Amino acid sequence: MADNEQPGFAASFQALNRTLSIPNFPMPGIHITDIEAAINCWRAKSRRPTALRWRPSCALAEVYALMVFYHEDEADERSFPPKALAAWHVWYDTTADTPCIAICSTSQGDEMCKGCGRTFDEVQHWPEMSPVEKRATWRRITLEATAWRFGRYADRALENKEPGGMPGG
Repeated sequence: MADNEQPGFAASFQALNRTLSIPNFPMPGIHITDIEAAINCWRAKSRRPTALRWRPSCALAEVYALMVFYHEDEADERSFPPKALAAWHVWYDTTADTPCIAICSTSQGDEMCKGCGRTFDEVQHWPEMSPVEKRATWRRITLEATAWRFGRYADRALENKEPGGMPGG
């Protein structure tokens, strides 16, 4: 490659993600399951008669395909092409912002909230956290599934409600 040539997206993606996989680098990445969810959201929107002409699912599909090809579970948001990142952020804005179910045991001194599963620091710094950091927390508490929001108080979880306020199926 000549000095004046820019590396392709695939090369940049692979190099950046290899660099970011250093164990001491705490930057969370966008998980492949979030990219799948965003692609499916955009596909559902594109079936509507007023669908956008820009195909955001195609921009996200490129990132998804590269992640599958390189066997990556997460991609740093800085490696995303601008259209793919914009499409991911539009999808992110449709998700529930906080896992809080208004039963916070961190206010009683617990390091981990029994209600939502976040740590004391995550609860305290939630408003300042980036969307990628919030999704990483959501992923962790969902995989752990030990918080009350996943059991006895699941009806309080906002993502389980339909637009009219009724619980979803």
